[in-house]
Amino acid sequence: MSTDNPLLSDAALPAFSKIRAADVVPAIDAILADYRSGIDALVSPAAPRPTQSGMFDHVMLEQERLDQRLSNAWAPVSHLHAVADTAELRAAHEQAEERITDFASALGQNRDLYAAVQAVADAPAFAQAERPERALVEHALRDFRLSGVALEEPARTRFREIANELAKLTTAFSNAVLDATDAWQEHVEDERDLAGIPESGRAVLREYAREHELAGSLVTLKQPAVQAVLTYADNRSLRERVYWAYQTRASDQGPDAGKFDNSGRMEKILALRHEAARLLGFANAAEESLATKMARSPDEVLAFLRDLIARAKPVAQRELEELREFARNQLGLETLESWDVAYASEKLRLARYALDEERLKAYFPLPSVLHGMFALAGELYGIAVEPARERVDVWHPDVRYCEVRDAGGNVIAGVYLDLYARSGKRGGAWMDVCRARFRDGDKLQLPIAFLTCNFAPPAGGHPSLLTHDDVQTIFHEFGHGLHHMLTRIDLPSIGGIEDVEWDAVELPSQFMENFCWNRQALDLFAKHWSSGERLPDELFGRMLAARHFQAGMFLCRQLEFGLFDFLLHANYDPARGARVM
Repeated sequence: MSTDNPLLSDAALPAFSKIRAADVVPAIDAILADYRSGIDALVSPAAPRPTQSGMFDHVMLEQERLDQRLSNAWAPVSHLHAVADTAELRAAHEQAEERITDFASALGQNRDLYAAVQAVADAPAFAQAERPERALVEHALRDFRLSGVALEEPARTRFREIANELAKLTTAFSNAVLDATDAWQEHVEDERDLAGIPESGRAVLREYAREHELAGSLVTLKQPAVQAVLTYADNRSLRERVYWAYQTRASDQGPDAGKFDNSGRMEKILALRHEAARLLGFANAAEESLATKMARSPDEVLAFLRDLIARAKPVAQRELEELREFARNQLGLETLESWDVAYASEKLRLARYALDEERLKAYFPLPSVLHGMFALAGELYGIAVEPARERVDVWHPDVRYCEVRDAGGNVIAGVYLDLYARSGKRGGAWMDVCRARFRDGDKLQLPIAFLTCNFAPPAGGHPSLLTHDDVQTIFHEFGHGLHHMLTRIDLPSIGGIEDVEWDAVELPSQFMENFCWNRQALDLFAKHWSSGERLPDELFGRMLAARHFQAGMFLCRQLEFGLFDFLLHANYDPARGARVM
């Protein structure tokens, strides 16, 4: 195997610093060619027929081998596209993704391969197979059906065309959001315009200005800047400008109206998803999405959401009225606008619970949070998460790589930590797969995770200081990471998060979040960044008292997202189309 192209290397970890945009398409083309040849050989009538006991290895394990080679090359490319985007990489990613999508569509409709997998399921030996092997086969058969294997022409070709077009549109959608986020900024030279923003927040804004070789401060649409302005800035006009710029990104509205507009893409995505679902025999895309989830019908989903809304809405309405009254009486805001909500809520929380978020942040320095989070995982699971003992190639100087060791000191997994916001990096927080656990004969590929956040970087002479919400975020994503890294399943397609319905996959992450409210767990990491003082009992008590502050408003906001998304797909009418913005 050639090692000239780093994406074709079989090394345990990607050589990120050596990956170039020019490597992407040649590597993917070579891997897909081998993949096609492998599948052709597997289903060829001339191929030796395995015994019944060997059918699983001949069909399913061989597919896992072929798929892992593609996954191991594509995972670092997709990740770099999300965290270190460039025009060249974006173009290469787009070309390669088109090839992969076309290949995957054809593979999902390969009836010879489908028959081979069905033969594995029909073999008498399958009845005695272990659960992982059974799940792999059952999931494969399901995915064939969802890929249109049973469709006849012209529907068969049309389904593949839709899959390819959707891949292009969803990538273009994400690119537009990233570009819109990076495009908007406001240079602030007068510190008085930032009144109310704590020093830690101002330090971040000054750092952004320095990065752009500007004096003063720079307000951007990176999450730390948006959070600082909307939560603390006394300057209402600044809050309004930031709010509108952030909420109207990549739309036909706001300061960059039409420049990165995703409106047309969203309408096309809805139309194509609906058409694909109908081709497969589903009523709509919402119903199709449930084929891989626990919920069995749209009615079940809607009943669940509406029951929660009925319970939460009265509470949210009371909370909103309290906030309006407080804003009117204490802040002089006769009308509470959307850009006032976070600001007024922080003032109300401070007044009601004497809980100063800025004071609290001093007890959550990122290095300490990581140390405590890893220590907690050690107590819970008997593992050690520690910096790699040898140098590991990374894509940015801020990225860290940690090894996960078992009680015997053996390395069983690894995780890349990319935790600070920067230009060219997608917003939000997520865990993704770099390598999946895969045992192939006497070879074991270890599971490797990407853990990505967008926290404020160190500034003003102190480390990155997290809000308690930030702490919950990283615990949440690490929960997903543990789910991936601690799997004992040796088959990549069903190991870790892969064998869990997507409406159940949040359980490990929510489990880890819960420890952010536990005194014993907090004592592992909640220590003042300067003095080392543990989180005072009185401050912890205020945290607990404020834990459910505006919980009704928060839940209703989340339910609005879920209900809007589900109904948008469930009620889509191709005769009317959909105006989504």
